[in-house]
Amino acid sequence: MKPKVRKTAESLVEKLSKIECVETIAINEAAETEVFDPYFALILDVYYRGILPELDARKKLYGEAQAFETSAVQSKDRFLIDDIPVRIEYKSIEGIEELLKKRKDFIWLIKDIGTYPFYRIMKGSVMYERSAWIDGVRKDLAGLPDSFWRQLRSAFQAKMEHYLSDLGESVMQGDSFFYLVSASGFMKQACTVLFMINHKFEPSHRKFYTQIKELPVLPEEFLGRWESFLRPDKELPPERKFEVAKLIARSIIQLT
Repeated sequence: MKPKVRKTAESLVEKLSKIECVETIAINEAAETEVFDPYFALILDVYYRGILPELDARKKLYGEAQAFETSAVQSKDRFLIDDIPVRIEYKSIEGIEELLKKRKDFIWLIKDIGTYPFYRIMKGSVMYERSAWIDGVRKDLAGLPDSFWRQLRSAFQAKMEHYLSDLGESVMQGDSFFYLVSASGFMKQACTVLFMINHKFEPSHRKFYTQIKELPVLPEEFLGRWESFLRPDKELPPERKFEVAKLIARSIIQLT
């Protein structure tokens, strides 16, 4: 992390830690990239209990923030400090604990939102903690039973097969827009299934490409087929790519 980025992060953490309801503050791995990288951002996950300060109080807390915008739905504030793009994402501890406590009942919800929130908890670099709360949550997440991963694999695999069917329909209809939508959905769900098979929480979508290659359990010829499916190639029109997609799906389903 660049010194300027770390200094800005530490200043924000010092201010945010003064909020009584804030329990833990972690910095996202996106801050480790070079500042000129288009994916760079200083993202702080702020885990809290209770009620957040109102918008005006938060804006005052951030200091010399520019280009400020917020999302009331996701409790997310965005702004610039010294040309550094900053995102403060507030996450309710009560919601996380409820999800973990009743994860068997909430599989349907996890299926829809994915396991990325758990990835953030596990991978974030803790910069402030009022207690050992996040250590306990990480221990819980590290010990999830096989049944959890099996249920999610089944749910995401069903989605993968659905997108594969859509992909075939788009090819038959010559619908280029639906083809792109179906192809992206198919590959996302196929990768998510592989993360579940390997008992790994899925990263952000931008990291799928690199992290999928590092999984210890992959179907034979998966990576070659993956590259063929992604690569623009006049010799592989949609009809042939659909055949490749079917091979990918079949090989994933057969994994044990």
